Amino acid sequence: MNTAVAVADFRTYPLISALRGVQGLADRVVIEWADSRVSPFHHVWLRDNCPCDRCVYSVTREQVFESVDAAEDLQPLATRIDTDGCLRIDWQDGHLSRFDPGWLRAHAYDDESRAERLAGKPQSRLWHSDLQLPVFEYAALNDNAALLQWLLAVRDVGLTQVRGVPTEPGSLKLIAQRISFIRESNFGVLFNVQSKADADSNAYTAFNLPLHTDLPTRELQPGLQFLHCLVNDAEGGESIFVDGFAIADALRLEEPQLFQALCEIPVEFRNKDRHSDYRCLAPIIALDALGRVAEIRMANFLRGALETSVAQMPLLYRAYRRFIAMTREPRFRLIQRLNPGELWCFDNRRTLHARNAFDPATGVRHFQGCYVDRDELLSRILVLQR
Repeated sequence: MNTAVAVADFRTYPLISALRGVQGLADRVVIEWADSRVSPFHHVWLRDNCPCDRCVYSVTREQVFESVDAAEDLQPLATRIDTDGCLRIDWQDGHLSRFDPGWLRAHAYDDESRAERLAGKPQSRLWHSDLQLPVFEYAALNDNAALLQWLLAVRDVGLTQVRGVPTEPGSLKLIAQRISFIRESNFGVLFNVQSKADADSNAYTAFNLPLHTDLPTRELQPGLQFLHCLVNDAEGGESIFVDGFAIADALRLEEPQLFQALCEIPVEFRNKDRHSDYRCLAPIIALDALGRVAEIRMANFLRGALETSVAQMPLLYRAYRRFIAMTREPRFRLIQRLNPGELWCFDNRRTLHARNAFDPATGVRHFQGCYVDRDELLSRILVLQR
C-alpha cells in the first residue's frame, strides 16, 4: 500500500464547506458536506482523479494514470475522513487516494453543484448603441491589477478602448504582448491599414467597409483584434461597431426560424490574392455546447455564392438579409472616430466592426493592427487571477 498524499494543483481551492460524513454504496461514495449538500462520487470517477504522485506527475500537474489501468469494478476496502479533513480511500488493489475537500467541492457533479458552477461562469454582457465604452489608460496597464480589469472587459463586453498609446509605428506590439504572442497571418505580424493603389483587401482602400469579422475565411477566426491609430487627419473614416451576440440574441427572440437557419446552414467565405487562397465553410452563428452563441462569422465582401438545397435557399437568404439589416439598425450601432494614440481592442469573433469611407486627399490616415487568439486572453486572465 502506498502512502501518497494529494498533489497541489497550480491553483488553490478554497474550503467552501468541510466534509461531515461519508457513506459507501455499491458503485459510489456519497459525501455529506457541513452545509448539508450531498454529493455522490462514483468509484470509477474517484480512481480516475486520484491526485497522488503515482497518478499525477508533480512537476507538470498532468495525469499519468489512465482509467483503464485499474479494474472496471474496483471497489474501496475502506473509506473515511482523515484527521486533515480529506477524503481517504483505500482501494482493493492496494492503492491509496486522498482528496482535498476544496478540490472535491469544486469538481462535485451533483445537480446543485453543477448549476452553481454554471451560474458562476463568466457571462457576456450584451450591449447596444448606448454602451458605456470601457476605456483604459496605456500607462496604467503596466500594473497587473489594471491589466486584469482591461482583459476582463475585453472578455465580457467584447469592445474596449485604450488611450495614451505611443504613436511610433510598432508600439502596438508592446501592448498586445502584455496578453500573449501575436498571431501572424498572410497580412503579417502587424498590418498597416492605409489606402494604397495595389490593395489586396478592401481594408486597404478608402472605401467604406461594412460590418464584418476579420478572417472569416479561416477555420479559426482570430479571437482579438487590435487597431491602433498613428495618424488620422483625413475626413471621414469613423469606426462603427455592433455586438454580434446582441444581434443574434435579438434574432433568436424575434425570428427564431431565421436564427436557427444561420446556426445550421453553412456559408463559404473566401479570401484570395496573388499568393494565397483561403476558404472556410461554416455557419454564420456558432453555438457552444450549452447552446449559447459563441461566435459570429461574417464579411459580405469575402462571401462566396450561397449554396444549399433548393428548399432551403429562400430561407437562407431571408435569414442572411435579416442579419445584415439588423447590423444597420441604429439601436445596435456604436460610432466613434479614433484619434492618434488611441486603439481599439475587441473580440473579433463577437464584435463586428466597420469603417465609413474617408477622403485621402484631405489628410493621412494610418492605423496598425494585429491579432491575438481568444485562448491567450482567457489563459492570461486565469494566470493573473490566481
